[in-house]
Amino acid sequence: MSFKQGSTTFLKVIILLIGIAVLALCIFWLPEIAIKDAKVHPDTAYFLIPFLVCAYGFCITLSVALYQSFKLLTYIERNNAFSELSLKSLNVIKKCAFTVIFLILLGIVSLRVLAKATGDDAAGPTSLSLIGILATSIIAGIMDVLQKPLKNFLDKKQL
Repeated sequence: MSFKQGSTTFLKVIILLIGIAVLALCIFWLPEIAIKDAKVHPDTAYFLIPFLVCAYGFCITLSVALYQSFKLLTYIERNNAFSELSLKSLNVIKKCAFTVIFLILLGIVSLRVLAKATGDDAAGPTSLSLIGILATSIIAGIMDVLQKPLKNFLDKKQL
C-alpha cells in the first residue's frame, strides 16, 4: 500500500465515520430533542418545524457532500484526479456548501423569531451559527480554488 493510497483510505474512513454520525443524528437525536422541546414548550411547538427543516436539510446536504468527497478520493486513488468527474464532484461540494450556508441563515432567522416570541436570548446559538457560516464559506472557497486550475487543465487538454 503506497503512502497516497494509505492517506486516501484514512480520509475515506473519516468520511464514513462522519456519515454514520450524521445518520445517527437524524434518526435518534433530532427527533428526541424535538419531542422533549414540544413537551416543555407546547405553546411554541410550531416553531420546531423550521428548525427541523433546516436540521434535516443540513444533514442531507452534508451527506451529499460527504458522498462526493468519497468519490473524489476514489478518483484520486485511481490516478483519475484530473478529470471531468473530479470537476463535477468539486462543483457539487461547492453547491452543497452554499446550500448549507442558506440553511444556517434560515435557521438563524427562525431562531431569532423564536427567541423574540419566548423572550429568550439567542446570542449564543446565533454566534455559533455565524462561525458555522464562516467555516462553510472557507470550504466553498477552497473548492472554488481547486476547481479553477482543474478546469484550466482540462480545457488545455482538450485543445
